[in-house]
Amino acid sequence: MFRTFAALALVASASAFAPKAVPRAGRQAMRMSFESEIGAQPPLGFWDPLNLLKDADQERFDRLRTVEVKHGRISMLAILGHLVTTAGVRLPGQIAYTGELKFADIPTGLAAFSKIPVWGAVQLFGFIGLCEFGFAQVKDDIEADCEARMDGNGWDAATKDSKRGIELNNGRAAMMGILGLMVHEKLDNNPYIINDLIGSPIDFNAGF
Repeated sequence: MFRTFAALALVASASAFAPKAVPRAGRQAMRMSFESEIGAQPPLGFWDPLNLLKDADQERFDRLRTVEVKHGRISMLAILGHLVTTAGVRLPGQIAYTGELKFADIPTGLAAFSKIPVWGAVQLFGFIGLCEFGFAQVKDDIEADCEARMDGNGWDAATKDSKRGIELNNGRAAMMGILGLMVHEKLDNNPYIINDLIGSPIDFNAGF
């Protein structure tokens, strides 16, 4: 079931990277402008190994940046959730109306999909979709409020850009981090391999 949802997610995400033609004149200038965008910073600078921005205009760049920030935020929440549930924290009560499955019975990570009922997973993804739809309706208001709060704190343009760059890089690290946790869970059920290296191994999902 997880593979099905993952495949659907990949298909949906691929639309964000569909090629878009741009007149040859001005392509180099447009690329140069991207090299000065937030996120093009040491040690890699402007790094586009797949040439996703080769023929991109500003609209496409803004779209990709929106997707990148969103995925980064989701990944940061995913990392937090992984750490919290690995520590043994669970919601109280039942996950299903049948009363046969408690939140405490759900393992951490991808293994959770082996216990969550199919319709339970459908509800989870439906809820995420509703959150996505709801955010789109208030996105401009939230961004305006955030801008006003930053101004209220006395942040200048350089400080705002610094904070945005920090969020962007933390999101990038989280995307790689949650991917690493999932891969190592599937390889040998040892997502926190770093703990082995420092002499504090974790018996992941022990008892499930």
